[in-house]
Amino acid sequence: MPKLFFFSFLLLTALSGCWDQNQKRNSTKDITPNQFEGSDIERIQAAVDLAAKTTGKVVIPYENSNGSQVWLLDSAIVLPGNITVLLENCVLQLSDQCRDNMFRSNNVGIGITDSEWVRNINIIGIGDVYLKGAAHPRSTGDSGRTLTLDPEEERKSGNWRVSFGTDAGKEGVKQKGDWRNIMILMAYVDGFKLKNVTIENAQAWAVSFERTLNADISDIRFNCPEFQKINGKDVFIANRDGIDLRHGCKNFRIDNISGVTGDDFIALSTLGLYAEHPEGGTVNSTMVTSRAWRGPEDNTENIYITNIVCKSSTRAIAIRANDVASINNVYLNGIISEGGFNAMLVGGRGYGKNSLPGNINNIHAMNIIGEGQSLIQIEEAIADCSFSNGIYKGSGEIISYNKIDPSETSNIVLNNVMKMKE
Repeated sequence: MPKLFFFSFLLLTALSGCWDQNQKRNSTKDITPNQFEGSDIERIQAAVDLAAKTTGKVVIPYENSNGSQVWLLDSAIVLPGNITVLLENCVLQLSDQCRDNMFRSNNVGIGITDSEWVRNINIIGIGDVYLKGAAHPRSTGDSGRTLTLDPEEERKSGNWRVSFGTDAGKEGVKQKGDWRNIMILMAYVDGFKLKNVTIENAQAWAVSFERTLNADISDIRFNCPEFQKINGKDVFIANRDGIDLRHGCKNFRIDNISGVTGDDFIALSTLGLYAEHPEGGTVNSTMVTSRAWRGPEDNTENIYITNIVCKSSTRAIAIRANDVASINNVYLNGIISEGGFNAMLVGGRGYGKNSLPGNINNIHAMNIIGEGQSLIQIEEAIADCSFSNGIYKGSGEIISYNKIDPSETSNIVLNNVMKMKE
């Protein structure tokens, strides 16, 4: 009997050890959409929802279990806080039925007027990762663009506020763009990372932030030109910015960004404060949250931008404020800009009431190479800014003042900036 008891004890111990090992393996097994059933977006969202309750990590692999090597999305992947999405050598594309973002923080959307903060959202590419707009997009452009099937014909007749969309002329659907055309949209997020992805043919801005803190964006490549071939014809797509920072963005690190955009490559903008309908949660704007001004917490500040190589139809860096907002403490090092109007626009008008003296301050840029009408264009009363170590390859002035007298600015330092001889 003692021997039987002893061997039974050993057997139970061994079985217990195996159970513990299996539990450990199961607890560390990657959660992927291939473990679920339904459409691609249903399976991805199910994986995200499960991970939010367990591991905090989702892996979207190269192989789709439906036999495709593209994950086709009919609506946005909405991300909670404390989630990491690993994209492994995969392709994600918006479907022709989609009129939504590709990724959006889950605290904002239609009907959400008061957003709560979420924390720690990460989208990380591993290997070659492509995020693509729809082949035949229903809607493109910002909230000021009317959809049309023939943008060129409209523009020839003098109507420039248009953009392509297959929803054009259809009853019961919105005939202008809005925030749903943004590929990646984050708002009220504290702690965000986006790394190592290629974004192609975004349907408006590729990546946009509203009231986001402590963000790290790096190793992003854009292929978002002004024109996209649709049904064998090049059609105009408006507002193809690369990265946009809207109200209240603070503590950003943006590094090693390259490629082509049809509009501003990186824009820091506080716009639309005096809109007729400033509330959030509607589709009346290119912002998903409220455009109303809450005070200094909505200032944009402490932004670090490095290693930018781009070709833009407008400019590499655009900074725009208004009569109450401040954009300050922006540090740039390493900008190579091809095409467009300027390498930098510091203080841009035409988006509401003009910025007051000093609202845009402490913008410090170094190691700038650009062409266009000028290297740097200043349109508002900026203060305490410096531009160092620049090469201008165009035929205009290194700094151009548009709609403003240079005496309205204060303490602008230009150091070691030269114009390349023709």
